[in-house]
Amino acid sequence: METVIPCVLMRGGTSRGPFFLGDWLPADPAERDRLLLAAMGSPHALQVDGLGGGNTLTSKVAIVSRPSRPDCDIDYLFAQVSVDRATVDTRPNCGNMLSGAAPFAIDEGLVAARNGVTPVRVHNVNTGAVIEAVVQTPDGRLTYEGDARIDGVAGSAAPVRLNFLDAWGAVTGKLFPTGLRQEIVDGVAVTLIDAAMPMVLMRASDFGLQGDETPAQLDGDTALLERMERIRRKAGMRMGLGDVSHSVVPKPVLLAPAGLAGVLALRSRYFTPGACHRAHAATGAVGVASAFLMPGTVAHDCGGPAVRAGFRKVRIEHPSGAMDIDVELDPAQGVVRAAGLVRTARKIMKGLLYVPGHYVLAGAEPLRAVA
Repeated sequence: METVIPCVLMRGGTSRGPFFLGDWLPADPAERDRLLLAAMGSPHALQVDGLGGGNTLTSKVAIVSRPSRPDCDIDYLFAQVSVDRATVDTRPNCGNMLSGAAPFAIDEGLVAARNGVTPVRVHNVNTGAVIEAVVQTPDGRLTYEGDARIDGVAGSAAPVRLNFLDAWGAVTGKLFPTGLRQEIVDGVAVTLIDAAMPMVLMRASDFGLQGDETPAQLDGDTALLERMERIRRKAGMRMGLGDVSHSVVPKPVLLAPAGLAGVLALRSRYFTPGACHRAHAATGAVGVASAFLMPGTVAHDCGGPAVRAGFRKVRIEHPSGAMDIDVELDPAQGVVRAAGLVRTARKIMKGLLYVPGHYVLAGAEPLRAVA
């Protein structure tokens, strides 16, 4: 028999996927992951028998629950469902999908809307980090409509401000897991950083690239993808993440100078990790911008400024445009205090999801990459 559960399909930033209340899903993680694979139609290149869109950016799931810690308003668990493999990865956070978590929680009655704006403290269960999401609630009513625009999404919507409060070293325990700001992996200079997302930062020039290549160009370069994957797997071991062959973290990123006079900016090509992101992950942009402001990193080599106190705006140029990140450094310690950016979200539809009964059969067991 089919399993029927409530489901809300939402766009979060430049990503899209189903949002669920934790109570709507099986409590057992293995059964939950089998259900998510069936719901998204994985593994299948087109995910034609489910909600997925045949791309990592549209094969994402957000699970929102009442808070498990007293200093937060909601729990948010992100799941990256593989398109072509029976894998569900709950190691990473996703800042784009995160932008829909607080509006979803207000819509579903987990958080009461205030008059004007409603700040929601979100506990990211994947990493243990806390993020403040500021949602537009004029006259105490949630709205998805507004004038905010983000590159990679057509039209405008209400802004959702995301303030990352303690995302530094949330996964590995350290901002720089190996204690180094730059090192060599497989003959390439890299920065291994855990800032909102564990990443492997590399200079595009070290691969003979300009950094302004299109995702299609990069995805078509098989030798490049294979080399970066070798580096990513070795980096994962150094960062204490173990065998990352079935995990989407750490993320590989290619960086280059932006060449904009008078603007703190750099070019970024962010991989998911098997393909280049058509825009940019929000968490990844926070980490890239943070590294850009810290001397000694590969990112800082791309035109980073001298360290000073206070917030500084860093522009991350990506294939669909650009993203502005506000970063505050502690000049004495040379580390990040806070970072924030604006995303948008939209509720697309709400209804009942019908999951085939065979999802629980033997052989449907996913390869889980849970921290």
